Amino acid sequence: MGIQERKERERERRRQQIIVAAKKVFSEKGFNKATMDDIAGEAELSPGTLYLYFKNKEELYASLSLRILQYLHIRVEHVENTRDLNPEQKLDAMIKAMYDVYEFDPLVIINMFHLQSSETLKNLSPELLEEIKELSRKSIGGMARIFKEGVKNGTFVDMHPVALSDIFWSLFSGVVLWTSSKRIINADKDFLRETLDLSFAIFKKGVMRKKGV
Repeated sequence: MGIQERKERERERRRQQIIVAAKKVFSEKGFNKATMDDIAGEAELSPGTLYLYFKNKEELYASLSLRILQYLHIRVEHVENTRDLNPEQKLDAMIKAMYDVYEFDPLVIINMFHLQSSETLKNLSPELLEEIKELSRKSIGGMARIFKEGVKNGTFVDMHPVALSDIFWSLFSGVVLWTSSKRIINADKDFLRETLDLSFAIFKKGVMRKKGV
């Protein structure tokens, strides 16, 4: 292993060390109360070291979303490219993928949805913002192509595929955010699975073209 490769590996190891610490601090204190000093202490690094990897707290917070977005893209791409599934089966597989994406890291995906609806995005570096946008575009694009296939062969109603993919994703993110908010008020009200089941069932019923129509 060359010197440059060792340096790159060490840099990535340190970056992951910071991200793990940040996730712990954000989960315990929340975004607003957490500070870069808190994260540096958890990572057992100097605050100055953190700024070598992330320009601010917002960028560190947003970086937690990348693994979720990468996983989402992989799952959607897999569903899209599975040739032995018809459009209805692909929709079922895509719904299952949403549950898996949530289970991959519930805390981070909730934070990601909060991030996307806040002013935090304005404080990110152009490079990180573009990476987030590109991964999001790829996933939504994959969903749209699945709906386009179903519209084309008459499985789904004749609606714009991008609109259908936007609605599908908005439904998922909205239910996750709403049910997580209800849990803050009352921890006993954890109806995420039941609410998602009902929401996806209604969506599927609405998107499927009635036979003979």
